[in-house]
Amino acid sequence: MSISAISPRERRAAETSRGLRTEARRLTAERGLAGFTIEELCSEVGVSRRTFFNYYASKENAVIGIAVRSDTSDLDDAFVAGAGALLDDFAELHIARWERLALTKSEADELGRVFDREPRLFAHFVTLAAEGERDDIALVSQRADAADRAETVVLVFGALIRPAVFEYFAADGQDFRTILLRRLDAARRVFSF
Repeated sequence: MSISAISPRERRAAETSRGLRTEARRLTAERGLAGFTIEELCSEVGVSRRTFFNYYASKENAVIGIAVRSDTSDLDDAFVAGAGALLDDFAELHIARWERLALTKSEADELGRVFDREPRLFAHFVTLAAEGERDDIALVSQRADAADRAETVVLVFGALIRPAVFEYFAADGQDFRTILLRRLDAARRVFSF
């Protein structure tokens, strides 16, 4: 979707979400998670408490950037219906999710500072990641050719994605697709022994 195709309402919603997320991270880095209330956060951004909960389920989720409306069911449905090679389709699913997330280097740096300040937020993030892995195992299980190996596919992919994310933020100019597919090719070579 091009920038011009985004409606004014969608643009305002994206700006509100970004404002809440950015301010929540700033306040957490400065004061710690317990150092501010949702009301203070909303006041800083100029929105109501009700608006906050339209975007984020909790203060923790706002800091991490897990929006209430972060629906990827269209991507999930396309993966389940896919007829290509399982690993290739799963890679494309993760690439599409990454592109939709649109996490910038500065946002990743902010998250790093917040996790340093509030280790329990990192624990919350790990819990959300584990839930995501369980959801992905169920998703992969829906593919007729993968039901018996869904857990292995998801766990091996996790081992590829985590270092790909770190490499993406450390590398200059390499896109996530290139990095992840290169790592997938390396894994294929390793497992072909």
